Amino acid sequence: MHLMWIEILGFLARNWQELIGFVTGALCVWLLVRQNIWNWPVGITNNIFYVIIFYNSGLFADAGLQFVYIAISIYGWWNWLHGGQNHSALTVNRASFAGMLGYLGITATATAVLYWLLHRYTPSTVPLADGLTTALFLTAQYIMSRKVVENWWFWIVGDVLVIGLYIYKHLYLTSVLYAVFLVMCIMGLREWQRATRKTGAATASAL
Repeated sequence: MHLMWIEILGFLARNWQELIGFVTGALCVWLLVRQNIWNWPVGITNNIFYVIIFYNSGLFADAGLQFVYIAISIYGWWNWLHGGQNHSALTVNRASFAGMLGYLGITATATAVLYWLLHRYTPSTVPLADGLTTALFLTAQYIMSRKVVENWWFWIVGDVLVIGLYIYKHLYLTSVLYAVFLVMCIMGLREWQRATRKTGAATASAL
């Protein structure tokens, strides 16, 4: 038992950045499910640590994506506070059919561009998987900044794909984190759907 604890503590000491990423990431998603505005600063902290983690693991698109996350998080932070009618707090809403087609188109285009860039200009060993998950999460983050329910579907699909990718890259703690994210995203989807039914705020959202 003593040796097991030594091994566990040693693993955590070697992977302290990933541990902080785990804690801040889980806290961020929990706050997001609750529609708590503090999800944005916690998420930015998480992004900073994952720049380092992903870069060191050769997941260059995921590392670069963190900077985009930070920019969108700043926008989302402001939009949640002032993006409603007359600059009031933003309420949960739903995407229109045209909006969903637009989001899917953005994802497909971003995947193609990222795959080409990663394949041509980086030593990435998984350019398609890296590009696809990056595109899904980037789109999800933008939809989330607009407080649109359908953001959860993009997170859910991305989480399922990325769990396998991180196991392949030996990021075991991060893969566990994303398994937790997956469960929380399903909870978030149900909670936000319930919120739209309660408030009657299921209005169509443009891109």
